[in-house]
Parts: sequence; structure tokens; C-alpha cells
Amino acid sequence: MGAGGQNGEGRIAGPRLIAIVGPFQSGKTSLLESLLVRAGGAARQGSVRDGTSVGDSSPEARSHAMSVEPNVASVDYMGDRFTFVDCPGSVEFIHDMRYVLPVCDAAVVVCEADARKTPALQVILRELEELGVPRIVFLNKIDLAGGGVREALEMLQPASRAPLLLRQLPTFENGVATGFVDLALERAFVYRESAPSEVVEMPAGIAGDEKQARYNMLEKLADYDDALMEQLISDIEPPRDRVFDDLAKELREGHVVPLMIGSATAGHGVTRLLKALRHEAPGVAQSRTRLGIGDSGPALAQVLRTIHTAHGGKLSLARVLRGAFPDGAAVVGSRGSEERIAGVARLTGAVTAKLAKAEEGDTVAFARLESFLTGDRFSDNKKPPEAAVLPPPPPHTQAFAIVAKDRKDEVRLAAALAKLTEEDPSLAYVQDQESAELKLFGQGEMHLRVIVERLAGRFDVVVETKKPSVAYRETIRDPVTVRGRHKKQSGGHGQFGDVVVEVTPRGRGEGFAFAERVHGGTVPRQYFSSVEMGARDAMNSGPLGFPVVDVGVTLTDGSYHTVDSSDMAFRAATKIALAEALPKARPVLLEPILAVTIYVPSDALARASALVSARRGQILGFEAREGWRGWEALRATIPEAEIGDLIVELRSATAGVGAFETKFDHLAEISGRVADAIIAAHKRAAE
Repeated sequence: MGAGGQNGEGRIAGPRLIAIVGPFQSGKTSLLESLLVRAGGAARQGSVRDGTSVGDSSPEARSHAMSVEPNVASVDYMGDRFTFVDCPGSVEFIHDMRYVLPVCDAAVVVCEADARKTPALQVILRELEELGVPRIVFLNKIDLAGGGVREALEMLQPASRAPLLLRQLPTFENGVATGFVDLALERAFVYRESAPSEVVEMPAGIAGDEKQARYNMLEKLADYDDALMEQLISDIEPPRDRVFDDLAKELREGHVVPLMIGSATAGHGVTRLLKALRHEAPGVAQSRTRLGIGDSGPALAQVLRTIHTAHGGKLSLARVLRGAFPDGAAVVGSRGSEERIAGVARLTGAVTAKLAKAEEGDTVAFARLESFLTGDRFSDNKKPPEAAVLPPPPPHTQAFAIVAKDRKDEVRLAAALAKLTEEDPSLAYVQDQESAELKLFGQGEMHLRVIVERLAGRFDVVVETKKPSVAYRETIRDPVTVRGRHKKQSGGHGQFGDVVVEVTPRGRGEGFAFAERVHGGTVPRQYFSSVEMGARDAMNSGPLGFPVVDVGVTLTDGSYHTVDSSDMAFRAATKIALAEALPKARPVLLEPILAVTIYVPSDALARASALVSARRGQILGFEAREGWRGWEALRATIPEAEIGDLIVELRSATAGVGAFETKFDHLAEISGRVADAIIAAHKRAAE
């Protein structure tokens, strides 16, 4: 490993894109406010609680006092431009982060010294680790912390696969954090209210702790720098430049995760964080390398968020990875479509500032790129750029059935949903033909509620919601043989069809089957297909009111008239026969059973198992979640009717981090009071 002073890991100039991520309510938006104030991009620090923050500016975010989409703000700090993307921390909105992180240069992970939130921190860090994004942990709310920073470090370390590197020691007075010691600078700072920290004399009594903590920091850095290791072994104090070079190098290569401390709401520790980002965070050139993009070639950008504004049309928030894009430039997307840029703007919350050109490294909004989707790349070349590797949409965990309150809004509802699903790839909707329901699928109750609020607030479409219906089926237990005759006389030709059919149950999942065993031409072969069509018609709704499955129908006998028989007559005769046969064959209700895999921290396994049992589920087994230390994967089968709000209870039982995936497994018989209630409710709905 090269010597620290010769690594060339100096400060990188140019625009940087920094993600602010972390568990729910860890203080991410407050940190964004504080960063903007410290950098001179805002006159005063706004408040999430009071609805005055630059971030969380949408009506839905203000209403719920939480981030429900990524928020962007750009600021110039000491000659460098920083764009911060404040990503939601709630697991119901965290999917947006997955389109932002790949094009970020680094991330600030905001967390607390709270063991209950460690699994949520692990989820966030896992995303960053998989993508190789350099990251700094900002231990927030240090002014409220009761324990020591070493205890916090020990508690947080299991969430990170890379070692956490303590960069600062807090100093206390009467149990209150009053400042910190920077272990790289070997200087003490005291916090100032709403102002940068000031350098002070090293507090008495902390020198021993500082020396030990600094040595521990250098020892971890030395794992990746042989020259530094030799200096430590020889008890030689390394030059400060070498230390900072190593800090930058190991951060950029992901070998270590620096841990800094502060308070976002009070602005403590924020200036040191800004300076660390300015001096140590990589730039767009390193991000290109991580993404496998060459340094030379046509201008290239990647869309990280799509926004449909109420009056300004579509905006594509994108990072310029190479080159520059002037306003009005013709561009081609990775899907082959061509567009022309109709405007370039820098975003700071809800405020836009028009630009003549987007420079390399900039993160800006491009107007009217109608055919480009979130995650698409576009270039100023005639040849479509290579598509980005995008994460698959997360599995849906909850659904609403929605209907426009005013029928005249149905067309506008469809158009609004198309725009919202373009903005949010984790959202989906489908028109269920069988139930005649428009079903909206999302990541949880709050996610779907926010979508409903957006429909009303942004698109002026008010919808009513209800629990989606379940696709129940019915089948039969006993074989029966019946005759069905359709005979009708009127002026001219009449109608005559006569069939004898044998109706039998089939194995679960075998579906419908038709056969014939007619002898002697009692039913001409030309009518066999009409008999089958009549049988299929009868399967659409059985005696219990649901589609019939897993039934065999065999034509065994019948009769015909040379003049009056027809395809329509034999089809009608078969439907008559089945209408009589199915009730006699002991019909039984079937419900869909889903195969479910539930992911939870190990200490929540018992609670998750209890949730499965309470929902008529069957536990099949569990094993350690592959690649996730301290997590379990619980396998079970659960009736679809019981899945509805499972995610709500699961997240309540797992501090918000539980997740599950489902797929259809089989149909199972259901009887007794549960079946009676389902049948009665279905009949009431049909009346």
C-alpha cells in the first residue's frame, strides 16, 4: 500500500451529489436544513414540525410530518457545489432511495444511539454496501445521548459490514454534550448555538481518552496502509497530511465508514461534516468508475426521480455523469426514444432556478423529457446509451380497491394513476375484470394513503377506498350424472338440444376438462364443441356464487332433431344440465393460499410466528436470511384473505423493518362459519 502522503487523495473539486439517508425519524431532514444554513444556502433553519423546512415541502409530507419522497437542495460551499438528496427513512417510502443512490458520490447515514433502530440502519447500510457508495455515519442527537460514544459504536457496528471508524469524541459538562475532540486534527471544539463550533483548549482529563481513540483510528487506517502500520509499530507520529490522505482514501474505497457526531436540530457538528465531505468525498469521476462508465464519450445523464408538477409539466431530476447539456439540446434515451430539453433548473426544495446549461456533475431538473423514465440514461449522441442496471420494484405488501367518488372522474383517475406510477415504480394498479375493481398496490397503508391524498390534492380526483375482494373459487366433492334438455318451439324452425353429462371432481389445480363417450350418433360430432362451450359457460358462476374449477364434464348421451337442433341449442342444454348437476355434487368453497417468506430480525421471529398463526397460517420453517447477519427468513402459507394488513402488524412488531414476499401457492377448501360468512357477504354484494 502506498504511503499516505503520496496517495494523491487530495480534495476533489466540482459538483458533488450527496445522499442523506437513515432510519425513520433519525433527523435527516433536520440535518439537511442545518447543512444549508451552514453553507449559506438558507438564512435560517426551518423545522419539520412547524412545516417550514426546505425539504418535505409537499402537502403530503407537511401533513404527516415525514419524508414521503426524495427532496433535493443545492448549495455552494467554499467554492464547491453540493446537491443533497434527503431520502425518506420509512420503509414504506425507502424504495425511492434505490434510484438515487447509484449516481451519488457519497452518503451521509443519519442515525441515533438507539438499539431498536439498529436493524433499520442495517437495511440502509446494506443498500449502500451493495452499490459500493462511500458513506459517513452521522450519530445524531448527541445532545440527548445518555451513554458514551464507544458504547454507541459497539451497538452500531453489527449493522455495518465495514468497520465504523470513530472520528470524534464528545466532551461533556454536567452530563450534557458541550463539544467534541476531532481525532484527526487533534483539536477540541465547543458547540455554539446556531453557529459553527469554536476551537478551544483540550479539556482537562480527556487527553488519555483522546490518545487511545486516535490510536484506534490510526490502527484501523493502517490495515490498508503498510507505511502507516510501520510508523505505528515504531511509535512514530504520522504526519497529519498522511492521516487525512488515508481517511479520504479508505472512505472512497469503502474500507472504513467514518463516524461523526452532532445534533442536526442544534447545528452541532455540521460544519465538521461539511468539511469532511468537501475534502474526502469522491466526485463524479469516481462515481463513473464505480458505474462502469468511461471518462470520454458523449454527454451522459441518468434520471433519479420523475416529478409531474401541477402546472409545469413533467420534470426529470437527473445527474450529469459526463459532459454537459445546454437547454434546448436534442437527446436520446437508453430505450431509443428522442426528446429535446425544454428547460434546465436547479432545485432547492420547492424553489427552482433556471439554468442555461447543466454541467458535468450537476444534479438538475430537465423539463419535458416525456418518454424518459426514472432510472433511464440519456445522451446527446444519436446512438442510445447503454441502459443502467436498475433494481427491481419491491414486492407489493398491501392493496386498496379504489373508485372515483364522481363517475365523471374515471378517465382522469386513469391518467393520474399513470403519472403517479411513473413517478413511483413501487406503485402499481390493475383493473380486475372478474371483480370489476380497480386495485392499487403499494408498500403499506401509509404509502397508499399518500397516493390517495395526491390524487385529490394534485389531480383533483377524489377516490373512495375499500379492502380488495379475494378471488374465491368453488369446486365439487361428488360425481353426478344429469340430463339437460333445451326445447323451444316458435314460428319456423324451433330449438332442440338434449344432453346427458357426467360431472366429476378433479384433482386440485387440474382445472376444467371436457370429454365425450357418445355411442351410436345420439349427439352428432358437430355439436361436441357447443357442449363444451356450454359447460365452460356454466363454470363462470357456481351455486355458491363463485367461478367453478377442477371439474370434469363428460358427454355420455343425448338426442337431436335433424331440423331444430343447433349449436346454440346444445350450448343452452348443457348449461341447464350443469345448473342442476353442480348443486347436487356437494359444492365446496376454495380460497387462495399464498406462499409467504417473511424477513425479520432474529429477536422478532417469535412475534412474526405468532402473527402467522393468528391469520390461519401454517409455518413451514425458517432459516438464517442469506447474507444478513442477525436476520431470519420465515416460510409459511397464509390465506390471501388474511394478508390484508399483515404488513402493518409486522412492522409494528419489528420496529418498522419487517418485510415479506408472496406468491400464489394453491387453492384450499374452506368450510364452516368462515365459508358461510364469505358466501353471505358475496350474495349481499351481488344484490
